[in-house]
Amino acid sequence: MKVVITIEHRFDRTPDGKVWTYTTCPYSFWKRYLEVFDHVRVVARVRDVPSVPSDFRRADGEGVSFAAIPYYVGPWQYLQRSHQIKFVAQNAVGAEDAVILRVGSPIAALIQSLLYKIGHPYAVEVVADPYDAFAPGSVRHPLRSFFRWLAPRQLRGQCAKACAAAYVTKYALQRRYPVAKEAFSTHYSSVELLDTAFVSSTRSPKQEMGRFSLISVGTLAQLYKAPDVLIKAVAACVREGLDLQLILIGDGKHRPELETLAKNLELGKRVNFLGQLPTGNAVRTQLDQADLFILASYQEGLPRAMIEAMARGLPCIGSTVGGIPELLPPEDMVSPGDVVALANKIREVVTNPERMARMSTRNLETAKDYREQILQERRIAFYRYVRKRTEEWLKTQK
Repeated sequence: MKVVITIEHRFDRTPDGKVWTYTTCPYSFWKRYLEVFDHVRVVARVRDVPSVPSDFRRADGEGVSFAAIPYYVGPWQYLQRSHQIKFVAQNAVGAEDAVILRVGSPIAALIQSLLYKIGHPYAVEVVADPYDAFAPGSVRHPLRSFFRWLAPRQLRGQCAKACAAAYVTKYALQRRYPVAKEAFSTHYSSVELLDTAFVSSTRSPKQEMGRFSLISVGTLAQLYKAPDVLIKAVAACVREGLDLQLILIGDGKHRPELETLAKNLELGKRVNFLGQLPTGNAVRTQLDQADLFILASYQEGLPRAMIEAMARGLPCIGSTVGGIPELLPPEDMVSPGDVVALANKIREVVTNPERMARMSTRNLETAKDYREQILQERRIAFYRYVRKRTEEWLKTQK
């Protein structure tokens, strides 16, 4: 049986027909589904390019193909190409296919509406919270308030009608977007933590109060991860005498204005924009050189970047959104968008070496709950249920 999976990640396709990704969702990601299904058909935005850099990774391969949605960025381009997008999305699903929708997602919404009309069962993987994604400060768009009303309502409906749901959180997203009582429900992160992702020992207290290196990982295409809040908090700490350096991994349209913000706050070379880095060793190298990981997000599902940092034994500070409270204790979190609180928390942590050592130990232990072997067992149970329900439905159609 083939499984059709929707995803909002964007891919590139070269003239030879191969599909590529720079960061997440390479071929190894889709191979997970092949343990239960015979073929994976990914429905996603695909951009045709003449070539890709040497460090890009193949996303398609044996048993994995793509239904290429016409490429678009943002709501306006989506509206301009909506007829083409709808045609490709809805024709990507065959009558005998199993369907897993990664939500919230405009592409998933197109397919879900068709499936519901004909009674075709589908499952959802709930990976983000649109209510927080469209919170004030997170997105700059004239229709932000409307999207904040519409998208959560749409997601609640998708979950309520699904035969099964897998959430990236243990309880946070489940509370806002529950499934029907008779539906199968589980939880697992899409993070991929093999043994090589973990350090063998935790960090020792830093004996000298020298320069502290802070690091954050996340897209700059939107302000979901609140990099502007983090930069302002670092500036406040520096003004009070702390010697800090901030490393930002990620790229996007807001990078120039963030660079200007850092310059205007007289941070000079204290803020280093590294751009997008491939997942794996390149990111781990930066994590290992840092002293403190910070995610000041306005919205999260369950942040993979934070789990990866915890697996490197990094102390972490996060905001009180999404699944972050499932990873960190209250004393290591602040409210989203609060520059003063974040600056105070940074100062509180870096001036207490013993506390940083305790955070390192606790975080490494927590990350072990997200080892690949543990998560894959839950994934397989979810995939098998989806296949079984689809097969049962197909028998009723004969």
